Amino acid sequence: MLVSLDDTLEGCVHPLRPWYALYTRHQHEKAVSHTLINKGFETFLPLYNVKRRWKDRNVALSLPLFPCYVFLRGDLERRLDVLVTPGVHQFVNVAGQPASISESEIRMIQEAIKRRVLIEPYPFLKCGDWVRVRSGPLEGFEGILVRKKKGCRLVLSVELLGKAAAVEVEASDVEAIVKGPTSIAWGTVGRTARACRALA
Repeated sequence: MLVSLDDTLEGCVHPLRPWYALYTRHQHEKAVSHTLINKGFETFLPLYNVKRRWKDRNVALSLPLFPCYVFLRGDLERRLDVLVTPGVHQFVNVAGQPASISESEIRMIQEAIKRRVLIEPYPFLKCGDWVRVRSGPLEGFEGILVRKKKGCRLVLSVELLGKAAAVEVEASDVEAIVKGPTSIAWGTVGRTARACRALA
C-alpha cells in the first residue's frame, strides 16, 4: 500500500502560511482538491493504495488517508471562494474560526509519503508509548508506538481532526521520549520493544 508522492503533494511550500483542514462530502475529497488547485489554492490530499475484493476480482483503489478531509494552505482572504467549492462543507473550526494545523504534523505525513513507507489509516489514539525514531528512513519522527499483527506501527496524528495514520517501524529503531512538559515518560525503548514483540 504505497502512496504516490505525485498524487498527494501538490503546489509549493510556503513555510509562513498556515495549513487548514476542510471538511468535505464523503468521496468528494479528490474533486475538491482538484477544483481548489484550479482556483489557485495549494492543497494536500494524502492518499494510500489498498486492494479490495469486488465481485470476482481484486480492485486496486487510491483512497484518502483522512476520509472527508482536504488540507489547504494559505491566507483566509478568499475564504468564501473556498466555501462555495462544490463538495466543501466547512473549515474545521475552533471557537467559530478556522483553526490552523501544526506545521510539524503536516510535514511528518508529507515526509512519510515522500519516503514511500507503508502508510494506512489508523484509529486516533491519545495513549500509548510516545516514541522518537532514532534510526532508519523515518529517523527523527515522533508518534505513538502500537502493535499490529507481527509488526509495529508508528502513529502520526493530527490533533485538531482527531485523526491519525500509521507507518511501519521497527521497535528496535525507536526510543521512548517525554512528550511536552506535562507528559509522562511511558517507559524505556527496551521495554517498548519487548512489549511490541511479545504482543505481535
